[in-house]
Amino acid sequence: MMIRSRKQAVLSVLIATLLGGAVVTDAVAQARSADRGERRGNKAGAKAEVLYPEATREEPKTKASAKMSGKLQKLFAAYNKDDYATTRTLADEILATEGANEYDKSVAAQLASQAAYNLDDTAATKRYLEQALRLNGLDNNGHYQAMLMLAQLQLQDEQYPEGLATLDKYFAESKSHKAEELIIKGQALYQMERYADAIPVLKQAIAASSEPKDNWNQLLMASYAEAGQTGEAVKEAEALAAKNPGDKKAQLNLASMYMQADQMDKAAAVMDKLRSSGQLTEEREYKQLYSIYANTENKEKDVIAVINEGLAKGILKPDYQVYLALAQSYYYTDNIPKAIEAWQKAAPLSKDGETYLNLARVLHSEGRIAEAKQAAQQALAKGIKRPEEAKKIINLK
Repeated sequence: MMIRSRKQAVLSVLIATLLGGAVVTDAVAQARSADRGERRGNKAGAKAEVLYPEATREEPKTKASAKMSGKLQKLFAAYNKDDYATTRTLADEILATEGANEYDKSVAAQLASQAAYNLDDTAATKRYLEQALRLNGLDNNGHYQAMLMLAQLQLQDEQYPEGLATLDKYFAESKSHKAEELIIKGQALYQMERYADAIPVLKQAIAASSEPKDNWNQLLMASYAEAGQTGEAVKEAEALAAKNPGDKKAQLNLASMYMQADQMDKAAAVMDKLRSSGQLTEEREYKQLYSIYANTENKEKDVIAVINEGLAKGILKPDYQVYLALAQSYYYTDNIPKAIEAWQKAAPLSKDGETYLNLARVLHSEGRIAEAKQAAQQALAKGIKRPEEAKKIINLK
C-alpha cells in the first residue's frame, strides 16, 4: 500500500515578488539637482545648499576659465532647452579643448552624462560620469551626486561588484546617512546574495527614515529569510501585516513566513481569513492554502474543501497535483470511492505509471479486481520502477 507523504507541496516564499521593481531613487534627478541648484543660486546671488557638510573631500577652488565662458554658456543653454544631442556635441568640444581647465571639463562631462542618459545611452552616461569624477573639478554637491548616479547605473546594469565599490566610496567620502541612499546599498547586497551583510544596512536605512517605505521592510524580511534567520523574518512579517491589515500582499507574505518557520496553524489561519473574505483570487493562493493543510496533521477535510472550492470557482486548474492531493486526502478520511475517483483523474495526467499502480492497489484492496487489472496494465504502459508489482495484480485469478 502507498506510504503517506505530508511534504508533497513545495513551500515557496512569495516575497520574491517584491523585487520585481527596483527601489533605487531617481539617479538623473539627483545628479541634476546640484548643477541646477548651483546655477539658480548664482543667478540669485545666493549660495547653493551644501548637501554634504561632513564630506572628507576638499572642494577644488578652480572655477570656470575665461577662455571657456562662452562655450559653457552655450552648453548650459542647450542643456536647459533639453537639446541633448547639442549638449553632448558642445560638451565633447570642451572636453577636447586643451585650454579648458578641470572645472570646465568636469562640468562638460557632468552635463554630457545627463544628455546621454536622456538619449538612452547608458554606456556613454557611465563613461561621462567616470570622466567627471576623474577630472575632480566639481564642487562636492556635483561630485558626489555624479558618483551616486554612477553607482546606481552600474547596479541597474547588474555590475554589482563595481556598483557596490562605487557606493562604498560614496558613503566613505560623502559621510551621507540618507535612508534613500542606504537602501540602494541594502538592495545591492541582497541581489548579490550577501543577505547577512544586507541586514544591518537595511536596518540602518529604516532607522534613518521617519517614514520608511513598506518595501524596505519587505526587503529586510526577505534578507532575514534568505539568511536563515526565520524568527526575525517572522517578526518583520508580523509587523508589516499588523501595520497593513487590509493589504493582501502583506498577509500572504506573513503566511509564507509562518510556513517557512513550520508554524502551519498560524499560516492556515492567515490564509483562511483571506479565503473567507473572498480575497483568494489566484491559483497559487489556493495551492498555497491546500499545501498548508496538506502539511498539517488531521487537516485532510480542509484540503478537500479548499480544492473543491477552487475547482468550482475555476481558480484551480484540474491538474495532476490537485487531483493527487484530493485523492490522498479522501483516502485518509476513509472516503475510498471519492479517492479512487480522484486517482482516476490524476493517473492519466501523471508523467509515469506510478499513480496508475497506486490506483490498482487501492482497487484491488476494494475487491474491484477487473478495474485493478486494467489500472495495472496502464501502469505498465506508462512505465513504472517495479513492473513485477503490476504484473502480480494482472495475473490475479
